[in-house]
Parts: sequence; structure tokens; C-alpha cells
Amino acid sequence: MRLTLGYRGLYDWPAMLDFLSARAVTGMETVVDDTYSRSIGLDGVHGCFSIRPGAGNALQVTLDFPDPAAVPQIEARLRRLFDLDADLPTIHRHLSTDPLMARLIARRPGLRVPGAWDGLELAIRAVLGQQITVTAAIRLAGKLLAQYGQPLDSGRPGITHVFPQAQVLAQAGLATLGMPKSRGRTLSGVAQALLDDPSLMTPGSEGGVARLLALHGVGDWTAQYIALRQLRDMDAFPSGDIGLIRALEVAEGEPVTPRQLLARAEAWRPWRGYAAQVLWSSVGRGD
Repeated sequence: MRLTLGYRGLYDWPAMLDFLSARAVTGMETVVDDTYSRSIGLDGVHGCFSIRPGAGNALQVTLDFPDPAAVPQIEARLRRLFDLDADLPTIHRHLSTDPLMARLIARRPGLRVPGAWDGLELAIRAVLGQQITVTAAIRLAGKLLAQYGQPLDSGRPGITHVFPQAQVLAQAGLATLGMPKSRGRTLSGVAQALLDDPSLMTPGSEGGVARLLALHGVGDWTAQYIALRQLRDMDAFPSGDIGLIRALEVAEGEPVTPRQLLARAEAWRPWRGYAAQVLWSSVGRGD
């Protein structure tokens, strides 16, 4: 099945593809030329999709999924994942009242904020990324997928598994993957929390950051990151992120503290998440 997903304004597809490529989990995601492919699960049914630029202001999706009734839900998730409904002109006009933002946006005017296919997956990946590099976190995610994911005969090279479900991870001994036991407990706890409260990772849900912070092992950086990419709170802002601090230091040419970054970001409300993506991308991290 083919889907055409339209969007407004500019779209920096190479930047989106770079972000996804740097975080592609072996066995679940591939990036080949200008195409991103991945496995997906929805209500216990599995499939996969590939997406690439289409004609005009659109992305072209090739979807392999056995339940046609799920297509509207899949399309909605894809629109969030690839940030297709963003009103970039309005967002950029607001951010560009800051001369620094104006300069950085002019360099990459089509930047979007990558979302996530699934809340559990994004939360697990965020926890795995605590205090380690993106590369190390993706390596751990690949081990988790291979050990606990569900095999999939996708017909696409490199896509062999679907991300594990919450009930599997809630009972798994994840510390055996090669991480501190406390982090393994956090991963299982996040999965159990989602089983206890299925609305926890629902985009737009009330009190998202506060509910995430109540979970064992979830600090402000993790909660803000999940809020931005999964809950789609576009004012979420992980002010303690070393990449954001470093990007502002490079742009301004002087040291910056987390408190100074947070104060500077007040002028970027209610679009601090887009400002974060602009800063991350300015130093090539995106992350």
C-alpha cells in the first residue's frame, strides 16, 4: 500500500534522515540512500514501512501491514513521527525575534522535530541513553531488540524484529544487557508504569512531565526528552543537556551554565523544543 503524506512549508529531509540514521537500531531500522524503513507494531499486529521524499510537498510511504483498518492510526503516527503538521513559518517568526535563532534558522530553515513511533520504545531508548553516548545507547537497544523483540519476516533487508511489548520488558532482567542494575530496574519500571497507565505516553496528555518524573530513575532530562519527542510538547526543553549547552557556547563564544541556558530559553516559549532542535543541529548533533 502507498500513502502520500503532505506537509506545509519547507522540509529538511536530509536533516531528518541524518537524525534517524544516527539512531537506527540494527534489526529494526535501516536508512538506505534517501529512504528510511522500520518495523512497526500496533495492537499486537506487526508490519513495516519505508518512507522517502515524494513529489511536491509530500513524503511517499510504502506500507506493509496486514490490517487495513489500522491505516488511519498508522498515518496519524507517521505525521507525528515526521512532524508533518508543524507551522514552521509561525514558529520561526517567533523564534527569530532572538538574533541568534534568526541566524541559525536561516542556515537550516526546514528543520523539524523528530517524533517517535511508539511511546514505550522512545522511553526505553531515552533511559538507555542516560549518561552515555548515542552510539552506546543504540548498541544497547540493539541487544535488547535481539533478545526480547519479536521476529518479523519483513521482506526488507536488515529488518528482522519488532520492538518488544511492555509486558515482556516489565518482567525481563534487563540489567543482563550490560548496564547498571538500577537502570535495568528503571527500564522495567517504565514498562510496568505504561501497563498500569496506558495514557502515560499518549501525545498531548495532561501533566506529562510531572507523571514521568514520578517514575523511579527518570530525571528532568529524560522526562523533557520524552515530552518533546513522544508527548509532542513543543515547549519541552532539556536545559541540562550537554549538547544544548555546548551549542549555545559555540554560537555565543563564551561559557554557558544550564541556568543561563534556561533563562535564555524563556524568550523562545512556547516553541522551546524547536529552538532545541535548531541548537542541536547547529553543532551537528541533532540530539
